[in-house]
Amino acid sequence: MILSRSIRRRRRYIEVAFGNNDAARLLLSKEKGVLFESNKAYLPAEDFVLAEFFDRYVNLAFIDYSKVTDTINKPEKEKTIRPELPAGFLEKLKQMRYSDHTIRVYTTYIGDFQQYFAGSNLKRISPDEINAYLLHLIDKKNISSCQQNQRINAIKFYYEKVLGNERHCYKVNRAKREKTLPDVLSKEEVKDFLTVAKEDLRFYCMYSLLYSAGLRISELLNLKPDDINISRSLIHVRQGKGKKDRYTLLSKPFINKLEEYRIAYQPEKWLFEREAVVQFSESIVSKKLKEIAHEAGITKRVYPHLFRHSFATHEMYVHIADTYKSKIKSPLDDILEEEI
Repeated sequence: MILSRSIRRRRRYIEVAFGNNDAARLLLSKEKGVLFESNKAYLPAEDFVLAEFFDRYVNLAFIDYSKVTDTINKPEKEKTIRPELPAGFLEKLKQMRYSDHTIRVYTTYIGDFQQYFAGSNLKRISPDEINAYLLHLIDKKNISSCQQNQRINAIKFYYEKVLGNERHCYKVNRAKREKTLPDVLSKEEVKDFLTVAKEDLRFYCMYSLLYSAGLRISELLNLKPDDINISRSLIHVRQGKGKKDRYTLLSKPFINKLEEYRIAYQPEKWLFEREAVVQFSESIVSKKLKEIAHEAGITKRVYPHLFRHSFATHEMYVHIADTYKSKIKSPLDDILEEEI
């Protein structure tokens, strides 16, 4: 996504060029006062807060906001040019198998860090200077505690993983995350949603697994046919968050529907394929989810991770030994058993 300044009808706007990203278009359509023209959205400049925009959209795409920083009145030769990433930074992220999302966030935040300390040798920046930088972002950009901690992680990654500095030599004050409860869907809302989703067996099975097994969307899309253990009513999640494997629940009443799907679509490499051996993208699954929620009359903001929150709330699930997991009911069981 590329941000720039624009004047339309004598009013200042922030232009957002989002290409063919349908998920971005859907989310942008909910912005106050938004205008659309082809693959560009225009947001009223007086209401635009860059830090908040970044938090909302960083999961969808890389965001180039260099054209909307406060450089518009500077002579051309003084405009800030975004520097190249520090040597080895991107390569180290890839070597350590960080997710695409984390790579987007870390590269963006270390770029901001470089711009702030332009002209300085990054290897000699002190912890006090870094804390001053973070306070600047809090005071001037009003960044959230979550974003503050992500920025710290990006900075620590550079000094500790790329440069190899000792951890105890680098100290920064971390913010405490606000303790707020996530939104959840009620069981009635989940039931209404799945009733509409039944029109497409593939998506019905996807969303049933998101909810019944408490999966992240990346975990869902990375499932392979052999990861489903029917006999033990378990799902093998490979390389989930933190690159760790785990087992989670497979709803027993859902097994027949899942088998119906596998017979109808005969997936080869991935459990859910939009065509032979090609995974669904997160944007396609997210977009369809929002369409179904709207049709089901759900007024809450619905997104894939909301199903995981709802699973945790309905299940009140606690981690216990694998040998006992087959005895635990999935929250989807109650919904499906009501239909029998």
